[in-house]
Amino acid sequence: MPATQPDRRTASKAARRQAIIDAALGLAREHGRHGFSVDLLAQRADVSRRTVFNHFSSLDDVLLAAHTQVMDVLIDDFDRRSAATPVGDGSLASVFDELGAALRVIDLVGPMATLTHLLDGLDDDDEAGQRLVREVMHRTTARLAADIARRSPGADELDIDLLVHSLVGGLVVLHAHWSARTGAADDAASRLVWADLLDRLITTVRNGYR
Repeated sequence: MPATQPDRRTASKAARRQAIIDAALGLAREHGRHGFSVDLLAQRADVSRRTVFNHFSSLDDVLLAAHTQVMDVLIDDFDRRSAATPVGDGSLASVFDELGAALRVIDLVGPMATLTHLLDGLDDDDEAGQRLVREVMHRTTARLAADIARRSPGADELDIDLLVHSLVGGLVVLHAHWSARTGAADDAASRLVWADLLDRLITTVRNGYR
């Protein structure tokens, strides 16, 4: 029996951390990134204020974890879909085709609507928010590039990094245009807008600006 206690404590700690992240996501959807306090977060997560700071150093740290979790779900989805498709010939063209095909079938609109609430009020003077975005995008591109490299060991590492950064950076640009056109709504009309924007990105990166 004593041997199971550390595992239970670990599981309980992980559950409290997840409850805080889930509460932050819910509050961000309702009030925007700047619309809630640590006290409200603790109340929503059913933990103490002290527990929040035992897991996270600040509200921005909580939002970083929430933002990263949303992106990790997307990459997990990409991994599952990639594993179910044949590996290409290892050329950069085949890697691009695999990545482009995955981006077209993965549900990006729902998570993007969530992320828009997490980034509510973000502007050029918001240093903490800009740092959050840079950190999450760095983690996302690094993981995605590593996953692609494992699937295509013959591909050049620099080529993969350039390709992934081009597409992920393009997705950030698309998000801004999509959000401005649709109000970051998650509905059929906004999904059509996103599909059109994504087609433009994939075509532009594939063909360049000739």
